[in-house]
Amino acid sequence: MREYELTVLFQPDLEVNLEPALKKVRDIVTSNKGKITSESNWGKKKLAYRISREDFAVYVYFELELPAEAAAKIASTLNITDEVLRHLLVSVDPKAKAALAAASASKTESEEE
Repeated sequence: MREYELTVLFQPDLEVNLEPALKKVRDIVTSNKGKITSESNWGKKKLAYRISREDFAVYVYFELELPAEAAAKIASTLNITDEVLRHLLVSVDPKAKAALAAASASKTESEEE
């Protein structure tokens, strides 16, 4: 299982009732033998440019663990999901993650002194 980051931009009118759309994305991930390790709703934000005649979108960030072949299936399924304006699914570089953790640990240690 590899680690991935998934950011999904939902239609802005779903902000009030986002749970069904989130459930659909969760079901897509779990049906492809994936596991959601964390989820963060970033809220409604203005887009840099219009997407499908929309100026705003609701951003939701997921950290996932997926088998390698599942990433392409999830991406293609999200492409045809009506509630999703855009998505970005990227694999996490373990070296970069370790370096980031080490940097934040050293920063914490220096602040305590």
